[in-house]
Amino acid sequence: MIKLTNFSGNFWGGTAAMLVAMPAAIAFGVTIYATIGGHFGAYGAIAGILGVAAIGIVASLLGGTQRLISAPSAPAAAVLSAFALEHISNGISGDTIFVMLMVIAIFAALFQILFGVAGLGRLIKYMPFPVVSGYLSGVGLYIIAAQTPKFLGLSHGEHFWQSIQAPALWQWESLVVGSVTIVSMLYGERLFRVIPAVITALIMGIATYFILGAFKPSLFEPNNIFIIGTLGGNDGIDFFKMMSWRFNELMELSWNNISMLFFPALTLAALLSIDTLKTCVILDSMTHSFHNSNKELIAQGSGNLLSVLIGGMPGSGTMGATMVNISSGATTQLSGFIEGVMAVIAFVLLGTFIAWIPVSALAGILIVIGFRMIDRHSLMLIQSKKTTLDFFIIVAVAITALFVSLIAAAGVGLLLAIALYIAQQIGASVVYRHMDGNDVHSKVIRNEDESIILTQKGGNFSVYELHGSLFFGTANQLYSMLRDDLKEKKYIIMDMKRVQTVDLTAAHILLQIKDILHDNNGYLLLSRLPHKLPTGDDMESYFNHVGLLKHLSPIKVFDDLEYAIEWAEEKILKENRITTTEESLYELKDFALLANRKEETIEEIQNLLEYKSFAKGEVIFKQGDLAGELYLIRRGLVRIVLRISEHNIVHLSTLGQGNFFGEFSFLEGSPQYSEAIATTDTDLFIISRRAFDQFSERHSKASFHFMQSLATVLAERLRMTSSELGAEYDV
Repeated sequence: MIKLTNFSGNFWGGTAAMLVAMPAAIAFGVTIYATIGGHFGAYGAIAGILGVAAIGIVASLLGGTQRLISAPSAPAAAVLSAFALEHISNGISGDTIFVMLMVIAIFAALFQILFGVAGLGRLIKYMPFPVVSGYLSGVGLYIIAAQTPKFLGLSHGEHFWQSIQAPALWQWESLVVGSVTIVSMLYGERLFRVIPAVITALIMGIATYFILGAFKPSLFEPNNIFIIGTLGGNDGIDFFKMMSWRFNELMELSWNNISMLFFPALTLAALLSIDTLKTCVILDSMTHSFHNSNKELIAQGSGNLLSVLIGGMPGSGTMGATMVNISSGATTQLSGFIEGVMAVIAFVLLGTFIAWIPVSALAGILIVIGFRMIDRHSLMLIQSKKTTLDFFIIVAVAITALFVSLIAAAGVGLLLAIALYIAQQIGASVVYRHMDGNDVHSKVIRNEDESIILTQKGGNFSVYELHGSLFFGTANQLYSMLRDDLKEKKYIIMDMKRVQTVDLTAAHILLQIKDILHDNNGYLLLSRLPHKLPTGDDMESYFNHVGLLKHLSPIKVFDDLEYAIEWAEEKILKENRITTTEESLYELKDFALLANRKEETIEEIQNLLEYKSFAKGEVIFKQGDLAGELYLIRRGLVRIVLRISEHNIVHLSTLGQGNFFGEFSFLEGSPQYSEAIATTDTDLFIISRRAFDQFSERHSKASFHFMQSLATVLAERLRMTSSELGAEYDV
């Protein structure tokens, strides 16, 4: 619904926007239909005005983007005029092309509506920048080339190169009017800040024409070659009769003629959609608002459909008129509706006036618009090797648009952008970091014997942290990097946390890697598989679907990289007979904290202890518990975790027999900052701080040595943590 707030600001904003959009729309309409020849140029002027009215009203009513002004635009003029010029040169009659242009515009409008209904609005605005830049630059060059003959006063269908090579045919009247218009367009806003430059340029062009008429009376003759001309009279057309005629002619088009219009219509729909959404994105950033891309496409398509049905030309959201609308005080889409209504009023009142608009003045306006569409900043891209390929894509698209066709340029741009993306992906390494098993360790606190074995045999596994896209372009690169390790290692760990996409080729390579490891009695370990890739897919589900994660397959999946490293270490220790014997319960004297203590001291501490057992998976204490206790592990494994949220848990360490935990709560008397979980069946000694304080009162020296031993172990753990952090962040 259109809000009626700030009617004054919206009224003046819409009126000013109409004044900016109208001259450009007339010029666009004339450049399309004048290409056909005969009296169609006059029809194009009215088509431009009707486009401003229809698109402005309907897009504002159905769209939701505040302050957006929609009107006939340069992409529409370029695509449709290029189509007309190509088929005129192929010998197709002007009447047939006139009807074909209508069909293209109708199909394009329907495609836009379909884009919005299908939810493609968010995708269209992500068209690669080099393609958009090159295409818009190509459109700008095409407009300049198409308008140059009209600027020079050649109205007999001459092309750009023909016109500049025939100075004898140039009309000085057109040169003067066009030059004054261009200068006014470039400098008008500096001289008349209140009046938009395009209005100043058109007024100055018309005024120059009539001044020249004082010296050359033939310029005042109706329907002369220098002006648009009237819709009626001997050289004009009956607009309403022509409206009826074109629908009758539509029935005469063959299926072959209609089928060849789908691709131009799709190209036009994509360009108009990109032009609109690009304007909406800029508008959002300026006004801190948010537009609905799909809703706007449906609105734009509906506006274009009505415009074509009543004889107008298609268009899009336009930047220039939108900026004038904002600066004039508009705040809602009511301004766009008013722009359309004011265009209807102009259509009724300005019919006679339009006939006297000089063609070279419109050409001058379009030449400046075309020049401004050229992305001159892209020239800077050639200065860096990293952006050289982007620069050549822009140039290739622009040249194709200028010398082949705008439709071909769209295809060339997309193909080159895809090729560039694939080349960049293939050129980038898919391995973020590679670590040998001797250089990385799990968070399990190992005893001396285990540490020696892992130092000797740690080279049996490797860790590969992957990132980017795993697809046909990078899968073989990964295989090549693993080739040496596959000959020497039994366990390959792949951390997939940073992987963005994966395809069937990559899955097949992982199958090969798994099979090679299996032949060596090894395993492929995958950790941190993303459950929601940018594509929305679940990587683990995908791997299941393609058969990578079969039951009893030599492949393991872990939620955390640390768990995968820990599993590999346990396998190495088991293979070397470290964990094959049953653990015996540690007695108090076996703990390093109480090494070399007197028997009577140990016996007294024994009386302070509490004995507890926990089953595998049982929580020993939770984060925030007020325990104030120190836990000594007699047997088993305990995992210490930090619970950030319900689904986000950080693994801090895993402690085995002879180690202790809960030290911070014990020393500070504070709540537990972490959570302890029994990884296996676990037996513990528990010393409370209250009981230890009572012991300290009687045995100050023994308690001092106990605390000293505790501090020594904590310092060693801190050193190990610092080393791990340094490796993690490459410090």
